[in-house]
Amino acid sequence: MAMRIDGKLISAQIREEIREECAAFEKEAGILPGLAVIIVGENPASQVYVRNKKKACEEVGFYSVVYELPEMTSQAELTALVDELNRDEKIHGILVQLPLPKHLDETDVLLRINPKKDVDAFHPYNVGKIMIGDYNFLPCTPAGVMALLTRTGVEIAGKNCVVIGRSNIVGKPMAMLLLHANGTVTICHSRTKNLAEVTREADILVVAIGKADFVTADMVKPGAVVIDVGMNRRADGKLTGDVDFASVEPVVSAITPVPGGVGPMTITMLLKNTLTAARDAVKK
Repeated sequence: MAMRIDGKLISAQIREEIREECAAFEKEAGILPGLAVIIVGENPASQVYVRNKKKACEEVGFYSVVYELPEMTSQAELTALVDELNRDEKIHGILVQLPLPKHLDETDVLLRINPKKDVDAFHPYNVGKIMIGDYNFLPCTPAGVMALLTRTGVEIAGKNCVVIGRSNIVGKPMAMLLLHANGTVTICHSRTKNLAEVTREADILVVAIGKADFVTADMVKPGAVVIDVGMNRRADGKLTGDVDFASVEPVVSAITPVPGGVGPMTITMLLKNTLTAARDAVKK
């Protein structure tokens, strides 16, 4: 029977560590790590994410503030707020909840964030630092995946690692982190030929494509470790990942469930990045 990698448990352990580190940091530096979250419009999923982030900040003792802006906020108004937060010494991390309404330029907004406060690690400056392996922050979901692997004792060095998905948010940075951990990495995508042949060679398979139950048992190497980053909703309303859990679990040595696997780790890594940003701000 495959080991189910428990993201809820590991996330809770890391958050407790962050809470203790935050208390020590406050005692030493006299300040709290501060996170500002900006949400524009009334996207229900985004509102849930923002509430969860605020709750997580409270849980570990961070200072946090949420800016809820109306749907028709202008580009100038949004960038003015980002500029204000860049100057605010109480704020160490700035997060703009995506997606933004279509009339706003996401790229312009993300470029506006001071890279030292870019706790999502989306700014090209931070992306470049990740590429060379000299980074301050990591994108939260790939960082969460790495934490799951290391804390469950999965050896990465020398292993064949396959990532399905090439997004800037998950796929590409995920591949770089596995490479930095001395994995031998292959990135697959919609144009990959003979996909199943490639995935069957993977000792570690990370799936992040946004297609419900896409990876089936015949695509997986027996004994592999499978990390499912997907979060999809079936017609019956139930959440499911990009991996057909029922068929794949009996084949592999370890697997993340959906929900309860990678999902809980993302906000936890956001907290870790914010604490890092606060420490760096004090050093400088």
